[in-house]
Amino acid sequence: MLIIEALSDALVNGLIAALMAVVNLLPASVSDAFQYAFMQRALLTSVLVGAICGMLSCYVVLKRWSLLGDAISHAVLPGVAVAYLLGWPFFVGAFITGALTSVGIGAIERNTRIKADAAMGLMFTASFALGVVIISKLASSTHLMHILFGNVLGVKHSALMLTFVASIIAILTVWLAYRPLLLYAFDPQQAQALGFNTQIIHYGLILLLTLTIVASLETVGIILVVAMLITPGATAHLLTDRFKVMLLISVSIGVCSAVIGLWLSVVFNVASGGAIVLVAFSMFILALLFSPKQGLVFRQWRHRKRV
Repeated sequence: MLIIEALSDALVNGLIAALMAVVNLLPASVSDAFQYAFMQRALLTSVLVGAICGMLSCYVVLKRWSLLGDAISHAVLPGVAVAYLLGWPFFVGAFITGALTSVGIGAIERNTRIKADAAMGLMFTASFALGVVIISKLASSTHLMHILFGNVLGVKHSALMLTFVASIIAILTVWLAYRPLLLYAFDPQQAQALGFNTQIIHYGLILLLTLTIVASLETVGIILVVAMLITPGATAHLLTDRFKVMLLISVSIGVCSAVIGLWLSVVFNVASGGAIVLVAFSMFILALLFSPKQGLVFRQWRHRKRV
């Protein structure tokens, strides 16, 4: 156990050192905010969350799974509350309830006449209500409020390592299963015709999405993680029609939003999770207005030119 802790400490210190080498190249007005140890841990966690949320955001947008991300993010609340009661890590309870809710949504959709959107609404409202009831019976719910709204400035070493492991799993999964995931995102029937098991891909992608949401709990919180799983991919979708480029743009938006939002939260003394999401949304507005192909401003200009 001591060896594992020493290795994890060395890994985190190495990642922070590499990240700070880049941050120190920025103007002093920006880099000075990240000279404290807690800010460096928060920065590393935010960058990891922004990267994995940005990557999976492409699949969420293309598969029209925005409501599914909302369902999973709310469904983990009872698991978090039960884990808090039993003294377990939040990750265990959150992942179990998130996975069960995802499987339940799929079971209702496949075995009944209920459509996907109704199944998601049923499952996530029931799970969220159960979580609220459990939290209302606790003596103190102050710490659990961080799960709702995020507390990246107070992120612990264990949460940072969880985020790092989740990032590695997500990156390896997308890299190794890039082609079947790409086919499934655009044309599930063709993927099935080529011999891929679309059911395994479906539930595997949902579990990967659940893992990402759970890893983001202490950074942007349950309520705001949905925005980080939608906004980067939606912004990238306005800027390009090529999937690889979309992935790169979405990850870049996620990382930049995390860094800029964290810095702004320190400068203006506001909630870090909210600041990160607002920066991402601002980038979406810019893309919506000025995207070369999809932007409203350029579309009106081309229309006037044709007229």
